[in-house]
Parts: sequence; structure tokens; C-alpha cells
Amino acid sequence: MYVQNDVLWNKKPWVAGPSLQNELRCDVCVIGLGASGLTALTYLSEHGMNAIGVDAGMVGAGAAGSNGGFILAGIAAFHHDAVDVLGHARATRLYKRTLDEIQRLASEEPSFEKRGSLRIAKDDDEYLDCLRQRATMQADGLSVELYEGTEGRGLLVPTDGVFQPLERVRRMAMALRGSGVSLYERSAVTHIEPQLVVANGNRIVCRHTIVAVDGKLEYILPQLTGILKTTRLQMLATAPDCTLHYPHPVYYNYGYDYWQQRQDGSIAIGGARDKYEATEWGNATYPTLDVQSAIEFRLRETVGCTAPILHRWGASVAYRLDDVRPFVGQVLPSVWACGGYSGTGNLVGTLCARDIATALITGTQHSITGWHD
Repeated sequence: MYVQNDVLWNKKPWVAGPSLQNELRCDVCVIGLGASGLTALTYLSEHGMNAIGVDAGMVGAGAAGSNGGFILAGIAAFHHDAVDVLGHARATRLYKRTLDEIQRLASEEPSFEKRGSLRIAKDDDEYLDCLRQRATMQADGLSVELYEGTEGRGLLVPTDGVFQPLERVRRMAMALRGSGVSLYERSAVTHIEPQLVVANGNRIVCRHTIVAVDGKLEYILPQLTGILKTTRLQMLATAPDCTLHYPHPVYYNYGYDYWQQRQDGSIAIGGARDKYEATEWGNATYPTLDVQSAIEFRLRETVGCTAPILHRWGASVAYRLDDVRPFVGQVLPSVWACGGYSGTGNLVGTLCARDIATALITGTQHSITGWHD
């Protein structure tokens, strides 16, 4: 068992903000200082609402700063699978909203690299599934190409890319601090009710609450038990390997395995959850020997990387159990939540959080109806 998380992206020291030590009042309390929570805080503050943020850890300490750094259009389900559940119109509308979010990210985030992404088939059956995905995407006017190269055969989605996730959330937090928004790190929430949050034993009296934590969301809001379920995703990263050239991030084995080569030549790779699904459910975040060994096998045998491994880590995310879409909505009077991104929170999470913030600013739920209708 590996018990030490050593995240690839955590290359610079972070000076933590204050922890909550007194009672506060505000318009909106946002719980979670990852990308989705920070997006909500940014949008609320830009529209004149008095909002504060709290987190049990530090900025980006959860999956928002510990993921694979992939930016992929669409929701977690491949587009043809989403169409099977939602129909062409709804699935395509959500897909196009994520394309708009990629454009927004590209204009705001210096670390974003638009490289496209590959879905590479593990076997002939998956390749047939790739062909079905391509046909559905083309029918709905979405960019996709057949691909065959050294990685294998499958699909190239040219709209996608990669970025440095922890840099992103820290940059967002610094901008919020600079504009006077209060962010309280190391402030664990122990109680939520309408118009009241308790963190570090201190009361936050608020008109609205947004819970934007994804992983462990059903622990914070037990009302979501049975709708969301937390699981662990694990990764590792290597020293630079100049013998390899992977210009595109790769989704392999139906997305259960994934890797990208960074500009310095290092490989960041995650996956193997399909082999150990039963043991990965739960709120643990430390990397484990079984899963890490399976990821390392994929690294050596499929990716072909021989470089030494320098980093191993895990993070909690929530999977949606009853729908292919994430959860976005009101859980209690004046208490809102978003999560259940099923491993795709980098893009979808910011969309969901901004939609909730818009609902609070405008006083209407119209902005989130696309996640439900």
C-alpha cells in the first residue's frame, strides 16, 4: 500500500489562506475551493453578490488539482451513449455547451494546450464502438475524425486539449483574493441547513449555499445518497522519456485508462479502475499497490515508457448513478449542489457551477434546466 500522495502538478509552494475563526454573514456561502466552487465565486462576485468560500483542505487539494489534466468536450458518456439516453437534441445541446466552455477556458487559462484527444480502441469490439460514436457525432455536426497511428486506431476529437489543473485553480483563487473575496481554507463544514453553514465550529449565516465538492458530495449532503457515489481515481507520472512522442492525450479501453505526455516528455497516466472497481468505491484518496501496479503495467506494456516513476497519487470524485448527466440542482431550500461529473469535472464542473450562480443572480432556475429536461 502506498500511503503518500505525491501529485505531479504540485510543483510550487502554496501559502494557505486563513481558516474560519468567527461567525460570518453573506449572500452566498460556497463550499469547495476547486474549479467549480471558484467559478461560482468568481461569477457571483462579478455580479455584486457578497460570497465567501470555504474548504476542508486547501485550494485545489481535491480532484480539481489532482486529476489527469484532460479537457474533453461532452459529458462523461461518449456522445452516442449519451444520445441513447437523452436523445440527439439534448445530448448535442450539452456537448455544444462544453465546446463553448473550452473556448472560454482557452481564452482565460495560459496552461491550456489545444492538442485534440484520441480515443484508441483496445480491441475490435471497441473499434466498432468508435465507429458508432463517429457516425453519431457526424450526424449531429460535431467534429471527429477516424485515426490510425502508432497509438493504435480509433478517433481523433480535434476540439480537446490538456492543461495544468492545479495552476488553474490557484490562479483563480489568487484573482479572487485580489478582488477582496474571502476564501477560508482548512475550514471543515460539519453542518448544513437552509441559510446556515457551520465550519470549524463557526456559523456562516447566508441566504444561499452552493456545495461544489464533487468527490464526497453525498457525505456532505446525505440527501444525495443513492444518486451519487464517491470513488477513487489513481494516477502516476514519470521522469521525461525522450524515446516517446504522444502529441495527443489518449483515452484507451473505453476511457478506463488514459495518459498524456507533458511538454517535458514525462508521462502522466491513470486508470485501472475497471479492474478494481469494488475496492475503489469510498472516500479514501491514497494510492494502492494493486491499482498502481496495474497502471504501471499499462505504462510499460501499452504506452511503452521505460522512464522511472516519480509521482503516485489518488483523488476522490463522484459518479452519477441514476443518469448520464451530472447532478445540478437544489437539495434543500436555499441549498444547491453540483457534482457527479464521473471523472470529467475539469470542464463540466465549471459549467454546472456557473449555472447555479446564474440561477441565484437572476432568481430563476432557467439556467439549470438543460441539465434536467
